[in-house]
Amino acid sequence: MKNPTIKIQKTELLSDNWYILNKVTFDYQKKDDSWITQKREVYDRGNGAAILLYNTQQKTVILTRQFRLPTYLNGNETGMMIEVCAGLLDADNPERCIIRETEEETGYRISKVKKVMETYMSPGAVTEILYLFVGEYDESMKVSDGGGVAHEEENIDVMEMPFDEAYAMIESGQMQDAKTIMLLQYAKIHNLV
Repeated sequence: MKNPTIKIQKTELLSDNWYILNKVTFDYQKKDDSWITQKREVYDRGNGAAILLYNTQQKTVILTRQFRLPTYLNGNETGMMIEVCAGLLDADNPERCIIRETEEETGYRISKVKKVMETYMSPGAVTEILYLFVGEYDESMKVSDGGGVAHEEENIDVMEMPFDEAYAMIESGQMQDAKTIMLLQYAKIHNLV
């Protein structure tokens, strides 16, 4: 770490049950050159990748729907979220990860993707960098029903829908996943579909 205005004093492991939760004590130099000590909890789940699959001929996109416990605990009545395909890197590079995740979750075997941005989705508490991609698909790429892999206990519904319908879900409030909103907006701005 290269920032001379930050001095990490102590890192305490709070949990490593699913991912890593640490409490970090650090000194921070303010603009007036004085120092303050702060403590923050930091959640490290690794980095991830996500992709919007789109079909220019059919003007459709592939999305997924699955249960997300944190949203359920915070007011999402069903806990179901509509999202782009995504997954953790698991020591893979972002491009290989998203190609693997696409086949596992959606059943489409793609070989060409385009990285469009990197983002911190919740920088106040989560270390994750999310690599966002877009990629074209067509029916010839369909190799399975998708739905995720059994050993990860995934239960994913694959949804193919018109792009305009998916995009309208942003304004209606049906689309609440940030990475999905960002990728749909990217597709709209760049006239992908």
